[in-house]
Amino acid sequence: MTRIVSVLVPRFNMLCLVSLLEPLRITNYLAQEPSYSFEFCSADGKDATASNGMPVSCQPLPEKLERDSMILLVGSWGAEHYDNPALLSWLRKQERLGVHLCAAEMAPYIFARAGLLNNRKATTHWAYLPGFQELFPKVRGVEQMYTIDGRIMTCAGSTGGIDFMLHHIRKEHGEILTREVSDIIMHPILREQDAPQRKSLGRSLDELPDVVGAAIKMIEENISDPPQVPEIAEAVGLSQRQLERRFNSSVGCSVVQFGLLMRLQHARVLLVSTTLAVRDVATASGFNSLSHFAYAFRNCFGRRPSDYRQAWPEGMEVPSWPGSLSKYLETLGVNQRLRAQNAGKAFDEDLTRSATLDKT
Repeated sequence: MTRIVSVLVPRFNMLCLVSLLEPLRITNYLAQEPSYSFEFCSADGKDATASNGMPVSCQPLPEKLERDSMILLVGSWGAEHYDNPALLSWLRKQERLGVHLCAAEMAPYIFARAGLLNNRKATTHWAYLPGFQELFPKVRGVEQMYTIDGRIMTCAGSTGGIDFMLHHIRKEHGEILTREVSDIIMHPILREQDAPQRKSLGRSLDELPDVVGAAIKMIEENISDPPQVPEIAEAVGLSQRQLERRFNSSVGCSVVQFGLLMRLQHARVLLVSTTLAVRDVATASGFNSLSHFAYAFRNCFGRRPSDYRQAWPEGMEVPSWPGSLSKYLETLGVNQRLRAQNAGKAFDEDLTRSATLDKT
């Protein structure tokens, strides 16, 4: 029986934990004899509370584990800064003993601090990958569902935990049992480890016109040195006017507006997950002017960059992500309507002024 030790970091994501454990629990249910045992631990041995407020009873970290055991380190909000020397030392010790280790969602930051990911390929949740790559240049950060490098594994979290564990079950128990588990949890498509974590804009790039998808990819790959619209148009084989028209009809904003949002989102991640100075964050996000960056950031997120150094500030009951694409498009629509209204008022005032002059 494989011993599964879930080590929980405060404010961990409950969905991530359940996604990792449920496929194994169902495997136990289907098999004639249970294959996995479960226990929950924390660095201090105290109960751990998930980001949704649900507490989990935890034990202290076990001193020694068998080689075929698996440690699941699950961390979310705040894990990018979590630095517990006792936990890091314990993880290094278990790695030396030959235990299998997997870090999920934001927990790869902790693996990296422990030196477990040096010169290895690793992933984390896509929203924090830029900060991860900035902090740990020795790690080959990739945006994919999960990575397996010998006994060291990383998982993007959320429902990616299901795919990671189905892969493990397939390796241990074969294809037929894996499909049975997949059917029970109604997860019909098993995503392989190099599958992308997200579908851009909340929809698949396959559902967008090819030229729009190519333009989006070019924008996302050149955040620190954003290409001009004519460059993008030439690269995708359209005139600038054609590109703008197709981009507006597919995405709902202009190429420039979308590129600005992507750079602001990138800056937000760097502010939260690194100690880079605001000026350096601005430069890394493609802004030549600190004042322009500060204005655009506040206009989008409602806060100054210097106020946004924590993803979940201690004084807030729940975190928020105010820079979503839908909110951004809504703001653009409001601004456009205000400009139209102001233009209409100005036109009416001009007519009134002209009529007055005609009478005089």
